[in-house]
Amino acid sequence: MELQDQLDALQSQGIGVAAISYDSVEVLADFAERRGITYPILADDDSAVITEFGILNTVAAEGIGENADDPDVQADVAKYVSAFGANQMIVGTPYPGTFMLNSSGEVTSRFFEEFYRERNTTSNIMLKVGAGLSPIAAVEGETAHLKFTAYPSNSTVTVGTRFSLALEVDPGPNMHVYAPGAEEKGYRVIGFNLEPSELARFEPVEFPDSEIYYFEPLDEHVPVYQQPFTILQEVVMSGDAEAEGIMAELDALTLTGTLEYQACDDAICFLPQSIPVSFTLDLDNPDRQRANR
Repeated sequence: MELQDQLDALQSQGIGVAAISYDSVEVLADFAERRGITYPILADDDSAVITEFGILNTVAAEGIGENADDPDVQADVAKYVSAFGANQMIVGTPYPGTFMLNSSGEVTSRFFEEFYRERNTTSNIMLKVGAGLSPIAAVEGETAHLKFTAYPSNSTVTVGTRFSLALEVDPGPNMHVYAPGAEEKGYRVIGFNLEPSELARFEPVEFPDSEIYYFEPLDEHVPVYQQPFTILQEVVMSGDAEAEGIMAELDALTLTGTLEYQACDDAICFLPQSIPVSFTLDLDNPDRQRANR
């Protein structure tokens, strides 16, 4: 549904949308009508295209095959197919993911997950490819060293949602903040320090390319950011049954922590800074409706 909700914004950037499924034309037509889907949904009911693209989930077939009772196969089914087990109706499914193609039909990016319950959001993918949609629920701040805007890629998440906390930073005049690698010289690299959550895990921060700055007073070269830049802290909501049960009792999730950085100008290095930040996200219960083939 998020893809449909973002359709106008995507099309305004010249991005077309299509989905492919192993379901039949009849099943997909019913689904599109019930959910108000207006972009093309392509029926690959023999999974020929899915197989050709190398994204066929073969674990489903193993889960109903001669080794179905093998503990290793059952563990793979639980991770790659469904917590409810494999059956004939789900043989032929692809691994969940997204391809980005250019105007020549060439694949330029791909975003796929192994665990069947983890799904990238449209907004998160757009942030990753540098074509972010309009920020929502932003936290803005300004210090003596920089201005920043922090916001989640999505305001609503659910079981298995993969989204990002984006941090847009504009260093002040003649200021720089430290990039990865600077910690080796004792400087604090900019980034979020988020409190652990039983409902989410935090992936390594994605940093843009930095530049090497020569700090003459100490005769040292360090990686820094001097121009506006954006970093992404990816967050993955838990997909296990226990987390789902907890989320079912909550209306929202709040992630708290601090924005950490250290800044210097051409003559002085300032003390490391720690700024409280908080993001509150609505929680949406998973849609348990399953279409019958």
